[in-house]
Amino acid sequence: MIPENLKYSKDHEWVKIEDNKGIIGITEHAQKALGDVVFVELPEVEDEFEQGESFGVVESVKAVSDCYAPMSGVITAINEKLLDTPELINQDPYGEGWMLVIEFAGDLPDDLMSADGYEKFLLESEEE
Repeated sequence: MIPENLKYSKDHEWVKIEDNKGIIGITEHAQKALGDVVFVELPEVEDEFEQGESFGVVESVKAVSDCYAPMSGVITAINEKLLDTPELINQDPYGEGWMLVIEFAGDLPDDLMSADGYEKFLLESEEE
């Protein structure tokens, strides 16, 4: 399931664009690969990140994985529910499992993919 209304990064983050803000989480594919999420580390509101910089960590029973900012900007909100119930990422990665909101300036990065582009990227990755 790859929602059409979102943009995707090669690091398996999704972005829902609302004006000059992006709501960010990890994709269904990423949460399945990680397995049961047991801990999430998120940045502070007002922290600033450059595109590609690690903004947090998702820890599962299988692995610890960094999450990367799909765009540069300032954090305006974090999903505090994840601090107590990180399994929301597994249960609803595109809804209640969102991670943070970033306010960005300027245009969206060119390397964010559409749902079709992300699906193609996943297929090509599996072939390697």
